[in-house]
Amino acid sequence: MSSADADSKSRAGRHAGIGHLAAAEYSGFRYDRGRLGGGALEVAVDWRRSRLVVLLGVVALLMVATLSGLMSAQQPAGSAAPAPAARWFKGNTHTHTLNSDGDSTPDDVVRWYRERRYHFLVLSDHDFLTPVEGLNAALGAEGRFLLIPGEEVSDRFEKLPVHLNALNLRAVIPPQGGTSVADVVTRNVAAIRAAGALSQVNHPNFGWALTAADLLKVPGLQLMEIFNGHPTVNNVGGGGAPGVEQIWDMLLSAGVQVFGVASDDAHALQAPWNPSSARPGQGWVMVRADRLTPEAIVGALARGDFYASTGVELEDIEVTSATVTIRIKVTGTTRHRVQFIGKGGRVLAEEVKSPAVYSIRGDEGYVRAKVFDSNGKVAWTQPVRVQPR
Repeated sequence: MSSADADSKSRAGRHAGIGHLAAAEYSGFRYDRGRLGGGALEVAVDWRRSRLVVLLGVVALLMVATLSGLMSAQQPAGSAAPAPAARWFKGNTHTHTLNSDGDSTPDDVVRWYRERRYHFLVLSDHDFLTPVEGLNAALGAEGRFLLIPGEEVSDRFEKLPVHLNALNLRAVIPPQGGTSVADVVTRNVAAIRAAGALSQVNHPNFGWALTAADLLKVPGLQLMEIFNGHPTVNNVGGGGAPGVEQIWDMLLSAGVQVFGVASDDAHALQAPWNPSSARPGQGWVMVRADRLTPEAIVGALARGDFYASTGVELEDIEVTSATVTIRIKVTGTTRHRVQFIGKGGRVLAEEVKSPAVYSIRGDEGYVRAKVFDSNGKVAWTQPVRVQPR
């Protein structure tokens, strides 16, 4: 055998030994230093290092498991991550487009509200469900802006207009008709609720159609407009007929728990300079919810966790068994006056500072607040029922 062949055979033997050792590592064998020679010695040292790394890894995993166990023991069983903090979302529940008697396309209407920092909008065309999926895809933004589907169910009794909004519905609800004004409202409220939507009685004094006596006969009322931005809906009453806020107090005083909404009823974007047109931006609701979804917004409206406004902004409404506290967001030199109102529309107290605090006595029936600013804007909070003491 030549010296070259011997050298080649020697290298091959060392390579074969290393391969054997590598296989033995996984079987847990150890090799004797004297039997392996110089090349194998390096591999044996590497094996010892590998075992050290493995041992350190096992120790680290045990430490992580121990810490996780301690943390789990400190956290109550079944507890979940904290819910998002509730915040205020500005929205309008009554708006029209070219799909009924509005003067602008759904896209233009939505852009108007989106660009003015509203958080949500209900498109409520007469007897038509304007699709919102494409509009949400193009203009919606998670946590910032949302379209909620809606319809203004436009019924009548004889010549009297009876209109109700359905909020967050899935299919058109046809007008239900009826044998009286109260029956028409009752049938439509029932149809809206049966469809899984939220009902809203619109502009009671439009055409002088709805009276407190009519609405007292309707079971299941949820929302009612106490301000509507259309210029011809007779919000303040007249000719011996009460205003819509008075109608609201009549219902509340009779024990009917219905929540008050302010809305635009916007029809006209093309003539924003014309005060006799039904313009956007006249009235809205501020809804307190933990997220901006149709379910969260409609749920908060249904339980009365919102206030209505034509321009006054509140920081917080806090209700306890003993007090009602209103905190106002004050800007510039604007001043405010707060009336606390109870059964029969009686003014219980008046404050001119923020926070305004009312101490509950127990004989009020309910307590709600009306906040005026020095520039003619108003906000209304929802009624808090008071149990006699």
